[in-house]
Amino acid sequence: MKSKKTEQILERAENHFYRGDYDEAMRIYGVLLRDYPQLPEARIGAILSDIAVENDDEAQALFEYYQVLKSEENEDAERIIEEMIGSLDDALEKISELLDGSLFARDETVNGISYGDFKELVELRGSFRRAFEDIMFSTRVVITEKEELLDFIQQLVDHGFNEMAMRYIEGAAIAFPGEARIQDLIEKLKG
Repeated sequence: MKSKKTEQILERAENHFYRGDYDEAMRIYGVLLRDYPQLPEARIGAILSDIAVENDDEAQALFEYYQVLKSEENEDAERIIEEMIGSLDDALEKISELLDGSLFARDETVNGISYGDFKELVELRGSFRRAFEDIMFSTRVVITEKEELLDFIQQLVDHGFNEMAMRYIEGAAIAFPGEARIQDLIEKLKG
């Protein structure tokens, strides 16, 4: 069982990670590992901080997914993330093959797939969560219209990707001030 102080230190490291301050996050996780070498959150955080230096998007996505697993009190959260980290190269290769296939047209200028193509992937996979987890480590969803953005954020909220949804909401609130649906999404996240 972690002490309250350890929880506070972990929270501080996580905040640095979310802000993109990976060196400081790594330092804090390192201190925790020195004192608690078997602390899984510190081990995962240190590994993802190291990955983030070169692959920011992938590390952030893995970190977000790890937080979702922990919030769901998934007993296998650490094992799942460690397996995902270990197979990240395989996943990137498989997604690349999928995107190079006839169904999806990859837009090389923005390194992503269109929102319409992503929605087709959701149908093929049978759920938003599964489709998003398939691509979140290797590509971006290219959103070109306000309606697509609002729908995407709604799906993130509905499927438990709250931290990621909040990052999109912050940008959307600036781009579309006074949009009632953005306010509704914020309220839903608060509740």
